[in-house]
Amino acid sequence: MKLSDLRPAPGSRKTARRVGRGHGSGRGKTAGRGTKGQKARTGGHIHRAFNGGQTRLSKRLPFLRGLGNSNAPFRDEYAIINVADLDLFEAGAQVTPEALVAHDLISAAEGRGVLKILGDGELDRVLTVRAHKFSASAKTKIEAAGGTVEIIAVKVYEKTKRRKDERANRV
Repeated sequence: MKLSDLRPAPGSRKTARRVGRGHGSGRGKTAGRGTKGQKARTGGHIHRAFNGGQTRLSKRLPFLRGLGNSNAPFRDEYAIINVADLDLFEAGAQVTPEALVAHDLISAAEGRGVLKILGDGELDRVLTVRAHKFSASAKTKIEAAGGTVEIIAVKVYEKTKRRKDERANRV
């Protein structure tokens, strides 16, 4: 077999319809485009969002950039887990964001972010739970079951020197 012997599978390629080849072909003169108008012209393309002269939807909407977190670009998006979800762990286990990812309770991306435990549901085993934040009800339920709550410290960056100087000048 040679490269020149290669052919497409039979029936996979249709022959193109030859338009504008005389009136005997049935598609002569206007070549199936009708008469006059934008669509009859060469390059007569109408934008798919064109609304017949009405301002198109994409122009009517405000400019939207990016996905989520657009109103508060530096806000932390917390991955949320309820106390009821912790039933997957054996008694005495240590619940960390990595352990939650391993049990498919949160995604790997959420595991790298910040985690909050909420108090929906009941807990009947001793667990050591490590997270960035806890609701008051979650904290009481975990401690009532004999477990411990450990808060993972979030790194807080100091304000820049420039901002400190501005404050000193205002006083």
